[in-house]
Amino acid sequence: MSKGYWVAHVDVDDMERYKDYIAANGEAFAAFGARFLVRGGTRELKEGAARARTVVIEFPSYEDALACYESEGYQYAKSLRDPVSNGDLVIIQGYDG
Repeated sequence: MSKGYWVAHVDVDDMERYKDYIAANGEAFAAFGARFLVRGGTRELKEGAARARTVVIEFPSYEDALACYESEGYQYAKSLRDPVSNGDLVIIQGYDG
């Protein structure tokens, strides 16, 4: 079974209020076995355009990644995030080789 990943690029307009989203998303992520691989951090843009923050979250399966996004818990956290940030999110199946 292939792992699943969220790859997000986010611009945060109000970091203090965004912290409410961070606090709220933990329960949903834990319920679906999520693990942060990248959460902001130092980076260097080499091509194209990007938002201020990049986040990569790994899930045990692609199905878990999709189910987490659709879950009531995550949708609540998302409702806190949406007014204070703009972003792009891709949910993608990992490559097993």
